[in-house]
Amino acid sequence: MTVSLAHLSDPHLTTGPLAGAPAEALGRALGRVLALDPPPDAVVITGDLVDRGEPAEYTALRRLVDGFPLPLHLVAGNHDERGALLAEFGGTRFLGEGAASHYAVDHPEFTLVALDSSVPGRPDGRLGPDQLAWLDGVLARRPHVPAFVCLHHPPLAVGIPFLDGMRLADGEALADVLAEHRNVARVLAGHVHRSVTAGFAGTLLALAPSTHLQSGLALTGGVPHHFPEPTSFLLHRLSGATWITHTVAVSHAAGPVAGF
Repeated sequence: MTVSLAHLSDPHLTTGPLAGAPAEALGRALGRVLALDPPPDAVVITGDLVDRGEPAEYTALRRLVDGFPLPLHLVAGNHDERGALLAEFGGTRFLGEGAASHYAVDHPEFTLVALDSSVPGRPDGRLGPDQLAWLDGVLARRPHVPAFVCLHHPPLAVGIPFLDGMRLADGEALADVLAEHRNVARVLAGHVHRSVTAGFAGTLLALAPSTHLQSGLALTGGVPHHFPEPTSFLLHRLSGATWITHTVAVSHAAGPVAGF
């Protein structure tokens, strides 16, 4: 039996004259997911689902993903607007059938935990003590089942100064919670528009690239510009007792793509 989770991020769907490229990119990425053999058990998109947080953008996202045949979980990012996200997706499978922007879904072989690190009007993120206490309880509920903890903002500095200034403000508090649990397979995030991995709180932090545009590697400062670099997503797959992370090319690749 194979177990895997596809991890996409930062599609930035929008409406109007610039809507075509990000929608096409997300559709292509989801089509590439469906062409995997075997298909993953689920898919998560770690935030910045849309670009301006407007209701019409979430309607466009809903039209794009409604027919997707695999379990698909959405996570809020700083470009998202909580009220508009919940108005479109609350009570649906995309938010764990619930009415909150943080939720947990019990898959047979893993628990997927979606956190909401967005702070209205700010680019940086924060979880807060209530959400962290909720996370602690969720991780304790199935202590022998691997858990994926998903959020938008990286909980530590990744070496790109501009983006490090807008990371998760209470990353250390998150680490304290995770350190109490031995079942966290990965912490999954986005926000940086690049693939980044780092050790964190006794597990591995994995940042997925954007399905649309990637950030320049501005390691010495300045604002990293967005470039149409080749796109990809991450596939976290259980091999024996070890979780392995693969990078799956999407654009500029000869890999098969399926429709839905």
